[in-house]
Amino acid sequence: MKKLTLILCALLVSHLAYASESAHEAAAPVGDAAAGKTKATTCAACHGADGNSAIAEYPNIAGQHASYIVAQLKDFKAGDRQNPLMSPMAAPLSEQDMLDVAAYFSGQTMKKNAAAENLVAKGQSIYRSGIEAKGVPACIACHGPRGSGNGPALYPRLGSQNAAYVEKQLNDYKSGARAADSDANTKVMMRQIAQKLSADEMKAVASYVSGLH
Repeated sequence: MKKLTLILCALLVSHLAYASESAHEAAAPVGDAAAGKTKATTCAACHGADGNSAIAEYPNIAGQHASYIVAQLKDFKAGDRQNPLMSPMAAPLSEQDMLDVAAYFSGQTMKKNAAAENLVAKGQSIYRSGIEAKGVPACIACHGPRGSGNGPALYPRLGSQNAAYVEKQLNDYKSGARAADSDANTKVMMRQIAQKLSADEMKAVASYVSGLH
């Protein structure tokens, strides 16, 4: 019963978030993808020219929700999220620059990754059902069956994301190194979830989402 309650509550959160998606997208400011391509040249070294990073520790941002990209850039610029590489890169960006860069990368196609076969069963169980004994909700509720996330709710796309990057973010939430997000509720939720996960569980679910597409 407890497991069912966790899943139903998580799915309810997801349903409410998706229900408001169209209205939020209609009201969201839109960037210029062509201008963004030019402005994004300095991003290529870490994220790849098309947003597909060749470095496992850096995130793929191709196909990521524009709203999420903008939110993260704002957090880096404000100093709410710290990173020795991203913080100085975001500092000189205007809001229009952020919108343009986000428009460009969100319009690219994320290349498919594959999960490690030996981690699929464990990762799938956590992602789809959570961990009842630990009170961990199912990841699928916020990030969707295929890891597509929810832009207006600022839930990032995880499908085909680099596993090493996802694992690091979970560890950073757990340790408090990633202590801020534009959505305070998301920050609290993710930190509470990460604190309940073991290193092996983080690795498994990170690998699993990498194979979603």
